[in-house]
Amino acid sequence: MGAEPWEYFVPYEPNIQTALDKLRQQEFAAGRFRGSELNPTTIEEAFENMDADGTASILDIERVSKGADYGAVCPLPSSELTRYFGTNKPTHGMIEANQDFYEDIERGQGIYIVVYKDEKPSEIFFAGYSFD
Repeated sequence: MGAEPWEYFVPYEPNIQTALDKLRQQEFAAGRFRGSELNPTTIEEAFENMDADGTASILDIERVSKGADYGAVCPLPSSELTRYFGTNKPTHGMIEANQDFYEDIERGQGIYIVVYKDEKPSEIFFAGYSFD
């Protein structure tokens, strides 16, 4: 198959893990993942059904980590934010216009970016790749 990119913008909340958990539940309930036709009853079952390929969605990501790791999202470092967007407070439009950061993400991993509007956090952007 090959790794597939995924991305989501969600409303900002200070606890990134809580935002991640809500997003995973939302996408599971909506059936927006590879293998949804198998009608899994839990996120864990959905993941297990797809074996090494993964679900090609946020369901493949279980936790927030400080650095890159499989099954996790980590913050895009401030230096990388500045390199990609010219600021450490990128807007929604800036992120949509420049997605070069995908080049630095490994399969089965993801990043998150706090998105700003009027100098205040407004959203969280999650992006990554499926396992295969």
